[in-house]
Amino acid sequence: MNTSLKIGELAQLAQCPPETIRFYEREGLLEHPNRTASNYRVYSRAQVQRLAFIRNCRSLDMTLEEIRELLRLQAVSQENCAAAHQVLDEHIAHVAARVTELQQLERQLKALRRRCKATVAKQHCAILDDLGQSSGSGKVGKGSVHHVPGAHSAHARK
Repeated sequence: MNTSLKIGELAQLAQCPPETIRFYEREGLLEHPNRTASNYRVYSRAQVQRLAFIRNCRSLDMTLEEIRELLRLQAVSQENCAAAHQVLDEHIAHVAARVTELQQLERQLKALRRRCKATVAKQHCAILDDLGQSSGSGKVGKGSVHHVPGAHSAHARK
């Protein structure tokens, strides 16, 4: 592998848009690269490996703060496993809480769907009527489930 890659080459290698790489640079997760005389960014092997680390963490839905902490631990010592375990354990607990919230959301959506039978000819749709009610009505949204960002699509995340 070439040890000095331009941003487009790195983006293709990492399977992410160049803007994502620039975002990680702005966030301080990825060091700003050297520049050529023509002002092109050029990335080293170490930056390629660091980007792979960041992308792997993001694929596990880790926050930027969690990634910062893991990168900090990696820089301090490869033997700092206990602290890395703590970060991962906290992330696992967060994921478990989100799963519980999503299961509650699924129950609410199914209950809403059951309120209106498609075969029943009505002038008003019970689903649309219920969704139009204020949140204090108790019909929809009881039990404060929060929407999980990105739960609907597999779009590329930064």
